[in-house]
Amino acid sequence: MTKDHFIQLDMDQKIKILFCEGCFILDIRYYRYKINLYLVKNFYVEVFYNHKLDKIDKISLMERNHSRTKFYADQISLPIGLY
Repeated sequence: MTKDHFIQLDMDQKIKILFCEGCFILDIRYYRYKINLYLVKNFYVEVFYNHKLDKIDKISLMERNHSRTKFYADQISLPIGLY
């Protein structure tokens, strides 16, 4: 599984990969979302869960330079080469 292949999957396929091959790392609260961070092979994936609507709004690769990364770094050490 590569990042490019993962990006092209539909939502159901991404969920299947996350639960079968991914490793849950941690979750954070970010605005209206609970974001679950997973490690799949050698890249990180964020799952944006909208708890008010009880649904997953988005599944995407973690953006290395996004301000959200600081919330993860406050709790764990993320290896630099993996995202």
